[in-house]
Amino acid sequence: MSRKFNLLVFDWDGTLMDSEARIVACLRAAIGDLELESRDEEALKNIIGLGLREAVSALYPGSNDDLLRRLTDRYRYHFLTADPTPSALFDGAEQMLRQLADAGYLMAVATGKGRAGLDKVLDETGVGALFHATRCADETLSKPNPQMLHEVMDELGAERGETLMIGDTEYDMLMAQNAGTGALAVSYGVHTRERLLGCTPLGCIHDIRELEVWLGEYGSIPAEQKERVK
Repeated sequence: MSRKFNLLVFDWDGTLMDSEARIVACLRAAIGDLELESRDEEALKNIIGLGLREAVSALYPGSNDDLLRRLTDRYRYHFLTADPTPSALFDGAEQMLRQLADAGYLMAVATGKGRAGLDKVLDETGVGALFHATRCADETLSKPNPQMLHEVMDELGAERGETLMIGDTEYDMLMAQNAGTGALAVSYGVHTRERLLGCTPLGCIHDIRELEVWLGEYGSIPAEQKERVK
């Protein structure tokens, strides 16, 4: 058997880390700090995965640059410093990542988080060294624009056909479509399974620990097929 995918690109929030509650809490706190009209939990959850500027624009259409700056600043303050809401990697995520690293996969992160936030959680979880590249929304274009994936593939010398995007939102699935890569949905994160399947991913897993099995079943090319493809 030969691998179909050599580069695995993971979303972070809702895919590797169970951080939904913390993100929602920090958004609520930032909105409260600025005395803005509140937004319900579904609206706050729906923007997880977007860059902060895009998220604020979705929550408060027509926001000027000053409001965008102030709200993103308050969110970062709460996320990086003040908010005590716990968040951790999903059960089995670290072991799965280490096993994939041992198997020789290239691995990367493409996230709507800012660089400071991603570096913080990579350090806290101890898995940062497992990734060969990372991209954040504040240093390139936000999902679903394909720029993050393009930059990761260029950095690691990977082709579109050997790259798989793994994520829990339609923004991840649409980014993969726009970049011409494979996409695998996870159903336990922010967006519903039905919403994810509407983006026609290659598959949908219900636990991150299922990824290795999925890669073994879908992400491998039988030797005889490989010969025919040559």
